[in-house]
Amino acid sequence: MTSGFPRPTELAQVWIREVIQPGDTVVDATTGNGYDTHFLAECVTPTGKVHAFDIQQQAIDAAQRHCENHHNIHWHLASHATLETHLSLARAVMFNLGYLPGAAHTCITTVSDTLAAIDAACCILQDGGRITIVCYPGHSGGDEETSAVLNHVAGLSTAWQVVKYEKIGTLRPAPILIGISKRQFPLAKSTR
Repeated sequence: MTSGFPRPTELAQVWIREVIQPGDTVVDATTGNGYDTHFLAECVTPTGKVHAFDIQQQAIDAAQRHCENHHNIHWHLASHATLETHLSLARAVMFNLGYLPGAAHTCITTVSDTLAAIDAACCILQDGGRITIVCYPGHSGGDEETSAVLNHVAGLSTAWQVVKYEKIGTLRPAPILIGISKRQFPLAKSTR
């Protein structure tokens, strides 16, 4: 970790590590260069499954190189909005929005696909599972997407716990981390 407070991407991994175990099924909804994919594959060990999504072949290729020693990853050259069509249950879902670092900034995650993907992630998340979303205001489309995501998750029901981590007083708009946890409600006690 960096000195001072952790970067949102670092803290996202801390929050996810708290809920996943070897053998779990997890999702990297925006694979990018594969750093979260690699992290998830390490956490769930070879007995678990990682589903990794990206719309760019360049991202899938880079992530596959980064994760070449892991054989528990299912690669999907598809939008994160389609994740519910590829699996039905996951312990954790990670989003790192925006654009592929090192690539053209014209190919970005979009509001409509991201909100659909968040809804899909909520549908497949196991009780006690977590979703992390790193948003990047400050680039073309990033402010709109960040605002839409914050408004969307603020409207989730009480079945969800939602938190926001954000550095303030920065020279440029800082990334924002959103954590969503699916509450585990105890079974009602019998009145007999």
